[in-house]
Amino acid sequence: MRKSKHVAPYRRYVVVLGALIIQMCLGSIYAWSIYQTALTSGAYNWPVLWTQLPFATGLACLASFMIFAGRWQDRIGPRKVATTGGIILGIGYLLASQIDKVSAGNPLTGTLYLVLTYGVIGGGGIGVAYVCPIAALMKWFPDKKGTITGVAVATFGGGSFLIGYLETFLIIRGANLIGFSFLILGITYMLVVVVGSQLLSNPPSGWSPPGQPEPVSMGQTTGRDLGPGAMVRTRIFWLIWVMFILAPTAGLMTLSNVKSVAQAIDVAAASDPITWPVIAALIVGIMALFNGAGRLFWGAVSDRVHRIKTLTAMFTILAGSQFAFAFLSLINTSWLIAIGIAAITGFCFGGNFTLFPSMTAEFFGTKNVGVNWGVVSTAYGIAGVTGALVAGNIVDFTGSYFLAFMITGALSLLAIIIAGILYFTTKSKA
Repeated sequence: MRKSKHVAPYRRYVVVLGALIIQMCLGSIYAWSIYQTALTSGAYNWPVLWTQLPFATGLACLASFMIFAGRWQDRIGPRKVATTGGIILGIGYLLASQIDKVSAGNPLTGTLYLVLTYGVIGGGGIGVAYVCPIAALMKWFPDKKGTITGVAVATFGGGSFLIGYLETFLIIRGANLIGFSFLILGITYMLVVVVGSQLLSNPPSGWSPPGQPEPVSMGQTTGRDLGPGAMVRTRIFWLIWVMFILAPTAGLMTLSNVKSVAQAIDVAAASDPITWPVIAALIVGIMALFNGAGRLFWGAVSDRVHRIKTLTAMFTILAGSQFAFAFLSLINTSWLIAIGIAAITGFCFGGNFTLFPSMTAEFFGTKNVGVNWGVVSTAYGIAGVTGALVAGNIVDFTGSYFLAFMITGALSLLAIIIAGILYFTTKSKA
């Protein structure tokens, strides 16, 4: 039996603290709905699709930069890589703060500028920093991959709850323009992420939790510690990858449009200029809280129940929420009902970021988990683009979210089918 190297018990909890600090800031990308609403009205009045392009670009760059960052942090450790990500993120936001001067009222110029600054630079910075705490935590907690990943990514999702209110406040202070908000948040994110990064580290080679060697996980069927090249040649990888496109598309479309959806459902409430900004921020916040809670819940459940079965249950509930939103888009009802469905969607959406990295580590090992998770996350980058295009194009052409939610509901059902194929594939290899 491999002898576990001695490490002070508190060391891995210091890493947890650093991960939480970093993830709190990185979750800002999920509060884009606040900016999206500001850009579709008031001084901007941009087309819906255009307002989604910076968000979609940010998610795509988040995922694509994770491959580079994952390989880099597997080689030199998470601290320097996460520090670099925090600096890049801050620079992206600081550049984005000049949006009102650069665009000069031109929506096309403004969209392209935000795609570059917020999307490419800011999203890339998030991707560089994001992979580091998750990879480090799975190495420090090989006995509780689902639970510890849930804790980390819950902070990522829950952070957007507080950030959504902060963005709303800063936009109001900035005379309903978004530049001032980007300025303050850019400085804040750069400082806080860099500080949190100094707490990250990897365990020594050969280390395992006291009294418990690293367990052989129930899903391990492809062999230990595959590199990305070997991983992508497995059928299991492609099944996981396709599912990670289908299910997040539904959650991302809802997350990035939830304020606009609620506004279309409850026209009376949305017409009140005093109370609606507070209600809208509450809707985004509640969805963010359930997003975070879902990451904790599904992670803890999956440590006790087969992860693929957990995934199937989550996809089923997600599909129901999408079809419910499609129905609500046809009637005029209270925003309270919309917020309930949004909470369910967020609850299931959050689970993706606990279950998929945990499965990546289980099926392909923890040695290369940084780069492997980065490769798997390219699927999420595609989901970011499809989630924006589904809503933006359809709403602009039909004036309704009905067809958009019917499509994402169908994609969730398809994810259930693929989860079943993955279950029988892994069972036959066990």
